[in-house]
Amino acid sequence: MASNGTVRIEVRVELKPGVADAEAETVERSLGLLGIEGLVRVSTARIYGLDFSGLGEADARRQAEAAVDRLLANPIVHRVSLSTVRPSSEAADSP
Repeated sequence: MASNGTVRIEVRVELKPGVADAEAETVERSLGLLGIEGLVRVSTARIYGLDFSGLGEADARRQAEAAVDRLLANPIVHRVSLSTVRPSSEAADSP
């Protein structure tokens, strides 16, 4: 949790294996045309940074899960991961 009382939950939304990813396929082809060698696979993901104020980490995570269920992802085609992210000012202070 940040010192100012906010908690950031990072939500990563990716397509499940086997679901067509047209954007990734286009990027993969284009990188090949640009001469990028050794590329095996390209995938895409959306990352949402959700900042919560006045909630503990567990409550913020529950709210983020509700956001995923209600809006951010479709469980049929997406896989989702959530993580708590420390603010960069705190990360810079740690060894």
